[in-house]
Amino acid sequence: MYKFLSSLVLLLFLYTSRLMAGDPVFPAGAIPDSMKKDAHLVKRMEEVTQVIAPSLKEVTLTTRYVLTVLDEAGARSSTLIKMYNKHMDVRSISGALYDADGKLVRRLKQSDIKDLSEDGDGSLMTDNRYKVHRFYHNVFPYTVEYEVEERVRGSYWLQPWIPQDSKDCTVEQARFTIMAPADYQLRYTNNKVAPVITTQKDQKVYTWEVKNIPVFTDEPFSKEFLQLSPGVMVAPSVFKIDDYEGNASTWEGLGKFGYALNAGRDELPENIKQKVRDLIAGKNTQAEKIKALYTWMQQNYRYISIQLGIGGLQTFDAKTVAAKGYGDCKALSNYMMSLLKETGIKSYCAWVRAGAGKNYINEAFPRDPFNHVILCVPGEKDTTWLECTSNTSPAGYLGSFTSNRAVMLLTEEGGKLVHTPVAREEDNQQNRTITAVVEDNGNLKLTAKTIRSGESQEELHALLHGLSKEKQLEWLRKSFDLSSYDVGKFECKEIPAVNPVIEEQLELNCKAYATVTGKRIFITPNVLDRDVPKLEANDKRVSELVLKSRFICTDTVNITVPEGYKAEALPAPVTLQNKYGAYTAVITMKGNTISYIRRLERKAGVYPAAEFNEFAKFYTAIYRADRNRIVLVKE
Repeated sequence: MYKFLSSLVLLLFLYTSRLMAGDPVFPAGAIPDSMKKDAHLVKRMEEVTQVIAPSLKEVTLTTRYVLTVLDEAGARSSTLIKMYNKHMDVRSISGALYDADGKLVRRLKQSDIKDLSEDGDGSLMTDNRYKVHRFYHNVFPYTVEYEVEERVRGSYWLQPWIPQDSKDCTVEQARFTIMAPADYQLRYTNNKVAPVITTQKDQKVYTWEVKNIPVFTDEPFSKEFLQLSPGVMVAPSVFKIDDYEGNASTWEGLGKFGYALNAGRDELPENIKQKVRDLIAGKNTQAEKIKALYTWMQQNYRYISIQLGIGGLQTFDAKTVAAKGYGDCKALSNYMMSLLKETGIKSYCAWVRAGAGKNYINEAFPRDPFNHVILCVPGEKDTTWLECTSNTSPAGYLGSFTSNRAVMLLTEEGGKLVHTPVAREEDNQQNRTITAVVEDNGNLKLTAKTIRSGESQEELHALLHGLSKEKQLEWLRKSFDLSSYDVGKFECKEIPAVNPVIEEQLELNCKAYATVTGKRIFITPNVLDRDVPKLEANDKRVSELVLKSRFICTDTVNITVPEGYKAEALPAPVTLQNKYGAYTAVITMKGNTISYIRRLERKAGVYPAAEFNEFAKFYTAIYRADRNRIVLVKE
């Protein structure tokens, strides 16, 4: 430990001496062209040191980094943002700004650091605050340097390390060091970087280092950035936080901590107990009771984000939720669990990584990347899952936010890793029927009825409940690949079910939809569903091919054209089928009516990168077929 600190003091002395001598610090001209290519920001160096105290009651984190800002986009990304609360302190922040030649322009003044609350619009209760600072300089490139010291109370949260801050940030050199008691079982997983482990007296020192990371190249249908960029995930074994101790080496142990943290918070007030009895009167099945209680809770309680207490991990008790009429995901799930308990129905809160980051859960590496809580209600034959923060979703529907992923149940015996349901292709459907008329000038008027189910209705469901009618129409005017159109009618009917459905009625007036040249009219029968992208082959692809969603999309289109026209060129039927899905499109004409029938089925799965070109060929064939035109000639 002392040898390490002595070396650190020496380095800081040499660095400070160089500054006092006026030597340039990281001149922009020294950046290799390979590090500037397509970049907005270059991380010249980073030193992150995390020290776990022997008592496990404290972790200190020291971070020093230098960024060269190449343009305005890089300037926005160079902002320093550090959160603090009752469990995390920002002890000190220092910084400096240098010009392109590496000459000091000015140092950070403590009065320039903004101190902001996270509670912005009243939908949040939190003790989180933020230290925020940005150097402003009007001549690019320039360089900024920051050094931050932080303290975390407890050892539950250990800092991961992702040296590449964003896709357009390159990294010249970065180092991550963890110092832990020699007998402490530090747990970690590496991605494209391995540690060097040394022992210094009573400590083990783990060091990871990377150099020359280029800009991250986006690839369509790929893994997420954090899965592909070099980094280290770190998790505790034995830990302490406030008055709690635990062991996160197993899911069972992690769940025991979560269960203990929230135990005894399910007692309902007497008036709510009576309300429960009234609500389930005459309800004979578990499903009926769940639906009655869930619907009542939706109608009487609302979601508000709460980040108070032990890192946002501990729920409000049920009596508090009953009195206040609101709660966060933890509190509302615990409240629903309490309501069910009153009827004799057993349920479990489940920690989940909601949203796009479901792959952050590595089942072989227990840790807490969770950001949400849902409720699991086991049944004799089927399990019911409840999203307790929603005031509009039907009982039993999770949707893409939390479905198809590993979650951890909090049980008396500890944590149990289980999986939420996976939707089938037939659960996620969009079936559209269009009746349209093309006029002599090429204008098209259409009436469309669309039935969406499951994940296919989620975006529209959110718009219907989250936007005004005016904003909905504004969204609709940007939704279709049409050069110019007006919305004449837009009406929706929601059909609640375990797999929800929305019926949409739509009328559009499309200007110059068909191309009229002389005595010919060119018409694309696929009017509204041309969302499949054209993909370029890539023999150097890095990521596996990731198809996240599965669905079925059908279109039946009937277009009436002006009298006196006949088909001069009719596209041949298209049929495609492989492991990724299936596609058919058929265009026919009878009298003055064009009929178009299209069906697209997409599978979900993860495939080797070498298969991407095969998938790209499939999607590009669909892209072209979706744009096939029929040529009509006047008789």
